[in-house]
Amino acid sequence: MPDGWETEPSNLQVQLSVLTITVLGSWWLWNLTAIPVVIEVDGVADTVYTHRRAVGALLSDVGLLPATYSRLEESFQPDDTFVFGIKDNGGAGEALRLSHSLDAKIDRSVSEDGLKVTIERPRPFRISADSRDVLLSSWAGTPADLLADAYIGFDPHDQVIVNGVPAAWDASMPARPTRLSAPRYDRGHAWARIERDPLPIQVYRSIPFTVDDGNLPFTIRTTAQTVGEALREAEITIYLGDDVQPSLGSPVSAGLLVIIQRSTPISLWVDGRWIKTRTRSQTVGDALTEMGIGLTGLDEVSPSLDTPVRENMEIRIVRVREEIKIEEDIIPLETVCKGDPDLLIDIQQVLSPGAEGITRRRYRVRYEDGQEVARTLEDTWVAQEPVKREIAYGQRIIRRTFVDEAGQEITYWRMIHMRATSYSAATAGVSPDEPWYGHTRTGDPMRKGVVAVDQKLIPLRSQVYVPGYGYGDALDTGTAIKNRRIDLGYDDDNLVLWRRWVDVYLLWPPPPAYQIEWQVPNLPVEPGVNHQSRPCPVSGNQ
Repeated sequence: MPDGWETEPSNLQVQLSVLTITVLGSWWLWNLTAIPVVIEVDGVADTVYTHRRAVGALLSDVGLLPATYSRLEESFQPDDTFVFGIKDNGGAGEALRLSHSLDAKIDRSVSEDGLKVTIERPRPFRISADSRDVLLSSWAGTPADLLADAYIGFDPHDQVIVNGVPAAWDASMPARPTRLSAPRYDRGHAWARIERDPLPIQVYRSIPFTVDDGNLPFTIRTTAQTVGEALREAEITIYLGDDVQPSLGSPVSAGLLVIIQRSTPISLWVDGRWIKTRTRSQTVGDALTEMGIGLTGLDEVSPSLDTPVRENMEIRIVRVREEIKIEEDIIPLETVCKGDPDLLIDIQQVLSPGAEGITRRRYRVRYEDGQEVARTLEDTWVAQEPVKREIAYGQRIIRRTFVDEAGQEITYWRMIHMRATSYSAATAGVSPDEPWYGHTRTGDPMRKGVVAVDQKLIPLRSQVYVPGYGYGDALDTGTAIKNRRIDLGYDDDNLVLWRRWVDVYLLWPPPPAYQIEWQVPNLPVEPGVNHQSRPCPVSGNQ
């Protein structure tokens, strides 16, 4: 075999080895001599290695600037950033904000200090206005600035919707979100994963329409759908009594004329309360009809029904009614009493019941709001004449007897139920130093058998009999011994206390007629006993 066949494979291997060593050496040398630069784009940073000596060339290498571009504008901002207007050969362009000028040098000394290039790109927007969409990138901070950048005119009354939310024209744009797409196998630079979805902006044009509220008509612009919403947005107050044509729910259209018939505020006093309301009526009477308030009979209205309605007028309605009332005066019954010698003592007999008299008066009574304000006497007459009541009281006295517990027969002419108490000289309330101590009203010595009585009912020095006590001589009186009271006397050594009701017998013979009290008063009153009334108390000389 020729010698050349043995040497050719060895030469090929040598060549491949030399090539590999050269590539690896070049790669190692390139990395050894490359300068690291941190590039931050829209808040996302990544480190790149470069041999470029200017920032502009580096940004072209990493795709942040077109391969061929022309500078449209360059300015230095107060915040130490540069703004470059960039245009590629295709004519597209945008402004970038850079922390360094495009001509800034990149060398080892700079990279040792940690060179960092910050780039901020304008925000993408999608503007929907006038039935068309406009895509652009802008640094605009407000919707007004954005439409100016897009050369789209607007009226201050137009409505702008930023990302689905209504906003004012001078409101700040919402913060720019930083969203990264999912990493790929060939991820490229970190900022390449930033999703730059355009921020949606919708512009709704306002519609002009005219409002006539009774003064000079004026025009307003609105984006509202209905008349009511448009008036509310324009801060035009509509009161409950106002009339709006077309109605508040009508749709708004260009050139629409809205007529507002204003109501007048009034205050109404009726049925005891104030009512504040509004009315479109021209007179007081029409206003009351509009409110459904009726007048009846003698009702009074102030001011009158034909008075023109004016602002803040006070209308008063006084409910008036009249009634006829009958009042009665009772003429007291007059009682005439006379003695009857044929009727037993302490017996009464009604001869004529009599009747009270009645005098009646007719009044016309006037009420205003339920309160009586006037009363007029129209007539007076006697409806019933009084009739005297006649009563006869007994004056016949007969001899009576009863047998006491000891079997003794007692003869009497009258029995009176009385309240009995007891006393002695020591309990009579008289000082022993007084000369009349121990003596009765008649001057007799105090002893058992002396009783104190009301001498109008039981004459002094007459005799009585009290069951349980015995005979008694009416020889004493007392300031508290009145009417049907009797005080039973005792010696100081044998005083027995009495405090009860007893039958007192007035012993025969009776006193002269002029000393007899024919009608016994009902005092004191015995508890639980209904005594017959004594309408004719008279003295014995009648």
